Parts: sequence; structure tokens; C-alpha cells
Amino acid sequence: MTMPLVFYSHPMSRGRIARWMLEEVGQPYTTEIVDFGPPMKTPAYRSVNPMGKVPALRHGDVVITETAAIVSYLADAFPHAGLAPATSDPLRGVYYRWMFFGAGPIEAAGTNKALGFELPPDRGGMAGYGSLNAVVETLKDALAGRQYLVGETFTAADLYVGSHLGWMMQFGTFPKEPEFQAYVGALMQRPASVRARQIDDALLAAHPHPFMKA
Repeated sequence: MTMPLVFYSHPMSRGRIARWMLEEVGQPYTTEIVDFGPPMKTPAYRSVNPMGKVPALRHGDVVITETAAIVSYLADAFPHAGLAPATSDPLRGVYYRWMFFGAGPIEAAGTNKALGFELPPDRGGMAGYGSLNAVVETLKDALAGRQYLVGETFTAADLYVGSHLGWMMQFGTFPKEPEFQAYVGALMQRPASVRARQIDDALLAAHPHPFMKA
């Protein structure tokens, strides 16, 4: 018997990344929309995610939080989708590298930029990612002349990195480098990506983000 997948999310959150992954996996799932503010802080929802934030995923009796963890878990739980190299494949190390580059340096550098925080030039090593410029240049080099980050096929690492890169370029926290625009533009045309955006966009009218309200 297949264990049920229950997805806790909000249509204007990092849950959009997890939904795209669910659509790529192609397994049936149900969605529980959790609105920002008090609904995310109720005892009932904190029993799912003690942080009181989305997304979260329940797969049978297993609960996974943190977007990168959800994406990675789904890739391994449903290997038929071909979204991660096998553990015996040398490319598995490359896959881990870029998945966690997205969850670490890209997220941290982009968030600090969005908040207007700039590291003193002599203290960059303390932040782990060094500097926003170092992150940008590393990713540019990785994508130069390439369609994907891991080998010659699309993986969950592309989904995760590409999602963050697209949002960060849209809001001006990452530069719109030609390599980034070409990479994200192609990823956004994947049928699962299109479906996921359509689902979440349709939910936004009934569940707007607080910053969207007049």
C-alpha cells in the first residue's frame, strides 16, 4: 500500500519549490494550505513543524521540513522519477555539492542582500559563503556552456538552485547574468514547473501573502 503524501504549504512561500518537486515526482498528494500569521503558530501545525513555517511534508508517518530536505527526500523516495543520481554513481557527490550550495551559500548570500546586510570585506570568511560576488562567480562558472549542474540531465539540484535563482533575479538580490537567465528560463518551461505555478497562482486569490495586501 502506498503511503499518502500530505503537503503543507502556502502559495506564496518556499512551498512553491516543494510543489514543483511533487509535480516532477508525479505521485498523488493532498495539499493543506496554512496561512501566515496565527494559523502557522497553532499547536496543531506546530506538531508538524515546530518552527511554525512552511513548507512541510508528511509521507506516511514521516514528517520532513526544510525545503531542501523535502526536495532531496522526494528524489530518493521515488527514484523512478530519475531526479537524483544513484548513491553508487560518482555524480552523487556533485549532486550533493550543488543541492547544498543552494541551501547554504545561495540562500544566505541572497537573504543578506535582500535585508541590506553587507559583510565587512575582512570578515567574509565568518559567513561561510565569503561574499555575494564569490557565490555569483562560482555559479556562473558552473553554468558556463552547460544546461544542467549535474552531468547531462535535470536533477533535483537544478530544481532547487534554479528556483532560488529565479526568485532572486526577479527581486534584484542576484544579478541577471546571461548564464542565469538562460538556465532559469529553460527550467521554467518544464511541464511540472508550469503545472506547479498554475496551481499556486490559482490559490493566491484566496490565500494572499500579508505583503500582498493593500
